Amino acid sequence: MNTDTLILGGGSAGCVLAARLSEDPQRDVILVEAGRNVAAGDIPADVRARYPGRAYLDTTNIWSGLTALMGDAARNAGRRPRRYEQARLLGGGSAINALMANRGAPGDYDEWEDLGAQGWNWEACLPVFRAMEADRDCDGPLHGTDGPLVVRRIGDAQISPFVHRVMTTLDGRGHPIRPDQNGPWEDGTFRGVVAVDDKGERQPTSLAYLTPEVRRRPNLKILTGHAATRLLLEGTRAVGAEVEAEGGRRFAIAARRVVLAAGAIHSPALLLRAGIGPAEELRALGIPVVADRRGVGRNLMEHPSIAVATWLPPGARERNPGEHHEQAIWRYSSGLPGTPTGDMHAAILSRAGWHAVGQRTGSLFFWVNKSYSRGFLRLASADPRVEPDVDFRMLSDERDLVRLTSALRMGAHALLDPAMDGFRDVVFPASYTPRVARIAVPGLWNAAQRGALAALLDIAGPLRAALVHAVVTQGVRMDRLLSDDDALADFVRTNVGGTWHPSGTCRMGRAGDPQAVTSPAGAVFGVEGLHVADASLMPSIPRANTNMPTIMIAERIAAFLSERR
Repeated sequence: MNTDTLILGGGSAGCVLAARLSEDPQRDVILVEAGRNVAAGDIPADVRARYPGRAYLDTTNIWSGLTALMGDAARNAGRRPRRYEQARLLGGGSAINALMANRGAPGDYDEWEDLGAQGWNWEACLPVFRAMEADRDCDGPLHGTDGPLVVRRIGDAQISPFVHRVMTTLDGRGHPIRPDQNGPWEDGTFRGVVAVDDKGERQPTSLAYLTPEVRRRPNLKILTGHAATRLLLEGTRAVGAEVEAEGGRRFAIAARRVVLAAGAIHSPALLLRAGIGPAEELRALGIPVVADRRGVGRNLMEHPSIAVATWLPPGARERNPGEHHEQAIWRYSSGLPGTPTGDMHAAILSRAGWHAVGQRTGSLFFWVNKSYSRGFLRLASADPRVEPDVDFRMLSDERDLVRLTSALRMGAHALLDPAMDGFRDVVFPASYTPRVARIAVPGLWNAAQRGALAALLDIAGPLRAALVHAVVTQGVRMDRLLSDDDALADFVRTNVGGTWHPSGTCRMGRAGDPQAVTSPAGAVFGVEGLHVADASLMPSIPRANTNMPTIMIAERIAAFLSERR
């Protein structure tokens, strides 16, 4: 099999690349995706839904064997790898994520340019963000009106009583309600900006970009259920890739140009297995070194997270079980010296899960919006069937620990505010631990267990707090954490999680920067015919959910490739 352009990875970025590059009828394009197809008329109900809580926990939609270390080893010696959910279906994260369509701060992109990604400042990126979107609520110089992605804000008919009351409570505490998260960069609370089509359904890039018309192009071939196992090189030139079909059959695809769009975990893994990366690590695995690039797999970034939750009285609960849960956000500035405006973020969640307990739980899910900790990934084996070792080293930078600990305290005080009376019950700390992850997997047994617990909590009355602390938090109490700074910090260190925003592991930069992996056009240094076009290119993590920035990256790299940069 031969092609002009071979795209490895059909996630948020890969679908954009395939659609844009196949616009030229003289260019043949093959898109390879390990997971299942998602197309008009062939989209599972859980993927179509505005509420994503089943889709992103369904192990058929993710790389089920992928795990990661979260906290910093120096502060948390007992840490263990946790399952780390990354999408494995056409459309990638856009098919199972929280639908959020925010972009981050203008300063994030100016920082990219400062770090060596020439041409990636806000002035250059904003027109691409505008061209991507069809904003149904806002217009003006910051918004687009006719792009492939419909975006809208959560309306009065969608917002839950709990989320609305949290917003008004925070407003009273000095965090004003503002109209547009993608407007001027300022602190406050905002209705969520979400990517849903005009029918109110999810629109992954596999639908918004790979439309039926695009899929009918004779120069575009989409291979789902095919995993890229290794890059094929002739000397220092990429000439294709080996892929494995479901059932184990492997075959080669020859290409004049290969574009990696497998995400910040699997794109660097493909480079490393091809001999592109830190020479000493490659030699230790018996992999011949093609290009000694120390930055491959380094600069791994995430938004470290923690949560505070509450049992919801019946009148405060989400009224529509199919409604999106991340209905509003709280953006604020920590004021820590050297940190930028809006460096902290909380998703205000109407529910904490698909099951009965989750439906009765509201929360503030905090993350460090501008994190400074950096981790890494390395190959555990040269075997492509073995997932890489991933270590985020979250909170290894003291500034991240200080801010996330402060966030938990602020969130607890907000929920305990008398203005929340009648809209919250017992307040407790929460996190996405391996135990919670097991409970959250959709299935009849988990549904039955959580249903029984929810019914018991509903009727528990004055015993509810004791039951929550005994069964849900396993003895951890919010009041005790608030009275003990060391205990609060220890809880955060032990329970810190991510937000499924890995980035930075093939960062773009200047040719003379030993930590840079690609040029600002995504071309891999030291190897011809090979590009990267996904979140791994990010020199620093933006103050945003990373899906829209990733789509923007794919749009720009596709344009560069069309211009033969």
